[in-house]
Amino acid sequence: MTHADRVPEKPALEGLEAKWENRWETDGTYRFARENATRETIYSIDTPPPTASGSLHIGHVFSYTHTDVVARFQRMRGKNVFYPMGWDDNGLPTERRVQNYYGVRCDPSLRYTENFVPPFEGGDGKSVKAADQLPISRRNFIELCETLTKEDEKQFEALWRTLGLSVDWTQTYRTIGHEALFTSQLAFLGNVARGEAYQAMAPTLWDVTFRTAVAQAELEDKEMPAAYHRVSFAKPDGGTIEIETTRPELLPACVALVAHPDDERYQHLFGTTVTTPVFGVDVPVLAHHLAQKDKGSGIAMICTFGDVTDVVWWRELDLPNRAIMGFDGRIIAEVPEAITSETGRAAYTELAGKTVFSAKQAVVELLRASGDLIGDPKPIVHAVKFFEKGDKPLEIVSTRQWYIRNGARDEKLRARLLEHGTELAWHPEFMKVRYENWVNGLTGDWLVSRQRFFGVPLPVWYPLDADTNPVFDQPIVATRDLLPVDPSSDVAPGYTEDQRGLAGGFIGEVDVMDTWATSSLTPQLAGGWERDPELFNLVFPYSLRPQGQDIIRTWLFSTLLRAEQQHGTSPWQHAALSGFIVDPDRKKMSKSKGNVVTPADMLELHGSDAVRYWAASSRLGTDAAFDPKNPTQIKIGRRLAIKILNASKFVSMSQGSRTARITEPVDQSMLAGLTAVVAQATTAFENYDHARALETTESFFWTFCDDYLELVKERAYGEPGPEQASAVAALRTALATLLRLFAPFVPFATEEAWSWSNDGSVHTAPWPVAADLLGSDDIATGNIALLDLASRALTGIRRAKTDAKASQKSEVDSAVICGAPAEIALLTLAAADLKAVGRIQELTFVEGSELAVTDIVFATVLES
Repeated sequence: MTHADRVPEKPALEGLEAKWENRWETDGTYRFARENATRETIYSIDTPPPTASGSLHIGHVFSYTHTDVVARFQRMRGKNVFYPMGWDDNGLPTERRVQNYYGVRCDPSLRYTENFVPPFEGGDGKSVKAADQLPISRRNFIELCETLTKEDEKQFEALWRTLGLSVDWTQTYRTIGHEALFTSQLAFLGNVARGEAYQAMAPTLWDVTFRTAVAQAELEDKEMPAAYHRVSFAKPDGGTIEIETTRPELLPACVALVAHPDDERYQHLFGTTVTTPVFGVDVPVLAHHLAQKDKGSGIAMICTFGDVTDVVWWRELDLPNRAIMGFDGRIIAEVPEAITSETGRAAYTELAGKTVFSAKQAVVELLRASGDLIGDPKPIVHAVKFFEKGDKPLEIVSTRQWYIRNGARDEKLRARLLEHGTELAWHPEFMKVRYENWVNGLTGDWLVSRQRFFGVPLPVWYPLDADTNPVFDQPIVATRDLLPVDPSSDVAPGYTEDQRGLAGGFIGEVDVMDTWATSSLTPQLAGGWERDPELFNLVFPYSLRPQGQDIIRTWLFSTLLRAEQQHGTSPWQHAALSGFIVDPDRKKMSKSKGNVVTPADMLELHGSDAVRYWAASSRLGTDAAFDPKNPTQIKIGRRLAIKILNASKFVSMSQGSRTARITEPVDQSMLAGLTAVVAQATTAFENYDHARALETTESFFWTFCDDYLELVKERAYGEPGPEQASAVAALRTALATLLRLFAPFVPFATEEAWSWSNDGSVHTAPWPVAADLLGSDDIATGNIALLDLASRALTGIRRAKTDAKASQKSEVDSAVICGAPAEIALLTLAAADLKAVGRIQELTFVEGSELAVTDIVFATVLES
């Protein structure tokens, strides 16, 4: 039924976001309907929780739109969509933002201050040096973290609503909230009970700026300048062995020299010892297959620890630990026991307290003075490991940390993880190899403890012996009834608070979990694992994990690992991986590069539908270039959204019923073509190719507007009769179908247009089904080629008028159209519409070769 009074005089995109996001919230349009739901009727999405520290950028809009179009499609297909939103608000990014925003830093030794007021509030605070930040207690610092993240989350939600994400906002969670603490700690206790989590003193990748351990998944390589120093070691027979190193400052930590077992130059030395220059320590010469015969002199020094290869050599060759690097990135004051000579100890004293840079200079001068530096250093550029959020090279220090087994040293677990990767449907398929390469390349278990403040506390304590030393190999783990717990302030089971820190008492763990240790549990957090079993059984395993391709090694892998350990299954059926946003120079947009574009202005300037169109035009796994100065694709999207409104107004104002018989061949041809589009778009969506679905629909839509509407507008608004009723029914059927096809992509314009002729929401209307359209014999017999031929003929008529410098409204006495016999046979079926729109009294078709208007005679003398 037509509701002409609902159609605005001048349809516009402005204001649609506010109008419809409020209506959707009031009506509960996207609410997950739990009542009477079954696992078979539910489509559940493990939505990425954005980091709530700062602002969203255009990359977020890109990937989250990809997720939303899938959610909207599945909802229209009749699925009960579970589409929650989480906020990843714990971890280092939040701490850094709080430090910058308030001008403070955490000092756990300080006491809590009631009603604390920070020295600053607002701005980026980056002009405040770390040394000038006000030290505050851990509790005060955490309170500021919680305050700021909640404010950020409000802004994020407002932007997501403006973008039109069809999230159920009653299903939200925080990775630092009470429920997240409970879930994360309970899962960790399960890891401990099953022997999957353990504590060890071991070499640890360490960020000296943030003073925290770093996991393998958080590394990135950066090309850095360095230099090879050729250094001689003394052999017992008076000769020397020359090695090359980029880290001469670690010479006091040297524990061996190593060469390849097949290297004939050094085979006779294996099992002997040499003496380190300057420091005078005897070290063995050993063989190991990782040594490279063609690198430097072919023999290398093993230090504790210069890089990850040193760690492998140290572990596999069972070497001593003479680590000299402190947590602050400076050489520790304590002289290694192996350095016994007075000159060696004196030399080491010169290094104590120096930074890596200064220590390197000092050792080079000592080597020059002793004559053990051969030639000048040779400058090079090589890859150095950094914490992905850090700005100084990582060091390797020995620390006591908690680990979770991840398959690096467990072939059975590795095989299960690879099997889950095979079972998972990857979109696009080629992303699977990135996962497999990561699993196969793991070299160590997952380090999950962090020396930070705003995070999920590790739920353990340690007993103290008679000398108040912690007994680390007898941890006291929390029980379920105590969760969530903070051991730094809560009492260990079986003890009292007055026993904290005393001999025979206890001490609480102060480390927190790696943020990925919580984020890896998003299916459990959102689904209510161990809190709401009914909900969890309805949504788990989830239907979809959407995410960026850059966090396959972190979020996707860690989530799959935790699901295997806890449930013995994969947490999802499908994985959809979005590409990157790159700037006009094809460089990935990132905050560190300073080329990020924030989306708020783009949404306000162009409208949400236009921005969503740009995002949805890119296929999964492909990168998209974005130029904020010339957002061509966004402009095209805005033009499309406006055209949807205008075309809908044209159709909605016509008089007639959608249920009338569709008798005219041109109408049948148009709907037959639309039927094919429905089938193609549906298949594309089912294959997680939303861009193809949009492309197919949009291509037909412009044909519908530019050709079909022009062909039938005279008939549709003409005298009532079977021909007019056929046009109106075809127009209304096509519009109802096209609005639903476009609804996942441009939700605001389609909802507005749908409301002019319908009482419900287009987003809960059933997705169009090709078989339903084909159910009409009229449509099923329609010849798809007819509309195209008629469109070409109409173009020829218009061109003939233009060439004659005549108005398109000029009356024509007669016109002749020439074409191939098969074309002419079809075109005769559209003769009435061509005559009407071309204002032609007599239209003649002549068989020939090329389709063209060969003659046109106007009714009056044309004005020049």
